[in-house]
Amino acid sequence: MSLELMSLILIGGLVLLLAFGVEIAVAMGIMASIGLLFFAGQPLRQFAFTGFEWMNSFTLTAVPLFIFMGAIFSTTGIIGSLFRGADKLVGNLPGSIACSVMAANAIFGAISGSSLAAAATFGKIAYPDMERLGYSPRLALGSIAVAGTLAVLIPPSVILIVYGSWEELSVARLFAAGMIPGFMLASLLMLTVIVQVKLNPSLAPKPPKLTWRKRLSAIKDIAPFVGVIALVLGTIFAGIMTPTEAASLGAFLSIVLAMAYRKMTFTALKESMRTAIKIVSMIAFVLVTARVLGMVFQYIGLVETFSAFMLELPFGKYGIFAVICVMYLILGMFLESFAMLLLTLPFVAPLIFELGFDSIWFGVVFVILAEIGLVTPPFGLILFVLHGVVPKHDIMVIVRGVLPFMFPMLLMIVILAAFPQIALWLPSVLY
Repeated sequence: MSLELMSLILIGGLVLLLAFGVEIAVAMGIMASIGLLFFAGQPLRQFAFTGFEWMNSFTLTAVPLFIFMGAIFSTTGIIGSLFRGADKLVGNLPGSIACSVMAANAIFGAISGSSLAAAATFGKIAYPDMERLGYSPRLALGSIAVAGTLAVLIPPSVILIVYGSWEELSVARLFAAGMIPGFMLASLLMLTVIVQVKLNPSLAPKPPKLTWRKRLSAIKDIAPFVGVIALVLGTIFAGIMTPTEAASLGAFLSIVLAMAYRKMTFTALKESMRTAIKIVSMIAFVLVTARVLGMVFQYIGLVETFSAFMLELPFGKYGIFAVICVMYLILGMFLESFAMLLLTLPFVAPLIFELGFDSIWFGVVFVILAEIGLVTPPFGLILFVLHGVVPKHDIMVIVRGVLPFMFPMLLMIVILAAFPQIALWLPSVLY
């Protein structure tokens, strides 16, 4: 059977299953099974071998621990103190609460690593205040949705852990690479809020005047969270702990902090554990099926053919990179970020290497592209999570609110392409 026909059956079958609403992991598993049996001549027990090989990973153990850490902060509600502190710091800016959401998410992103948890948490905490003060629903919901994406980039990032494990890269280096771009993107998003409010003052009320005394009191609200972040990331960057060991420390500190705020209950602990188990199970299912499907693609020669085809395009190095970015922007409209990462890496990773791009740098770029996918219709997961938290507004209100923030996110990719050292400088200093 020709490569073209095998590729058409596998990719066409996958698209068809997704169009019928089959879950991405199930769809990839079905097509991987067909590929194993009919194209690769391998038994289905390859799923068991692959599952054991990739799940038996010390690095991936950090994923449930970081998710549990963020879930404790969200479930117990102590993250409200972080939001109040951020509001005191930047509450004098135009679109004050929207800017506060961005600032708080930049810190929360360094705690949770889960964009969906961030969007749901701040949808419950911030939106009622914004509605009460007369913020435009479009600006309010759009800023909360986009701010949630920062949790994917600012370490600890679950996607970067999975990417590092798949590509056998240092997770600590990936975390370091995401730091500066993450806070730069947070600043650009805050600037976007300010520009929107300046151009259209009806979007938000005038910010309150805050005294320096009140601003300094923000230290009391924010310091515990910054302390947890400093200990977790500091031990990783100093080489004292591996990311998995640091994740264990972070999970322990999150429980201690919740107890200090007198918010730790058995119900909250149980719910946080359940959240971590659900998310990790989904990631594991996607990881195994994507890995087997990638093996089938490599066996039939599709990976090498794709790389050769892309390298022959007359666009040059950065032109091909632009094509890859456009491909991810389109895929992000239909696929969840983990599925998109694992499904495309067998094709894209060799191509990135052949083009001479750094794999650590590309991990950061991919995460930003995945962030855009999280808020891009028709299947942006954050859109649905936030709509579930604030069901009174149509989902298109959230989409219209997100659109102005697409520009700074795309601009960040251009900046990283032009100045890759923004991502690579800190890893080179630390390691």
